[in-house]
Amino acid sequence: MDARVRAFVRKRALDRCEYCLFPEASAYHSFHVEHIVPLKHGGDDAQSNLALACRNCNLHKGSNLSGIDPTTGQVISLFHPRQQSWHSHFCFHGFRVEGKTATGRATIHVLCMNDPDQIAMREAVGLRKP
Repeated sequence: MDARVRAFVRKRALDRCEYCLFPEASAYHSFHVEHIVPLKHGGDDAQSNLALACRNCNLHKGSNLSGIDPTTGQVISLFHPRQQSWHSHFCFHGFRVEGKTATGRATIHVLCMNDPDQIAMREAVGLRKP
């Protein structure tokens, strides 16, 4: 993936993780340009399949396409930043990310978005609402 594509993805994401909305400027590690649908599952390098993700979200997401909604126990597709609106599936409650839908809840669970360290980092930068 060339530098122009990476720059485009960063700019489109406004330099924030497209899953938890954490700003890259406040992160300890550079963010990853990740494949929403991983290559091993037939994804490609098209801009419509790329998202900017913080290290925590990307490493927990891995090659997962789905997760279990902790409320219903059903297998649910994870949030797709190119096809779905963040605000339709998530909101902030204090410094926690809350799921409004089964997709939001499953994504939060799989990506460990409310791990104590993640909450502490959001609190340190005052991230409550995008």
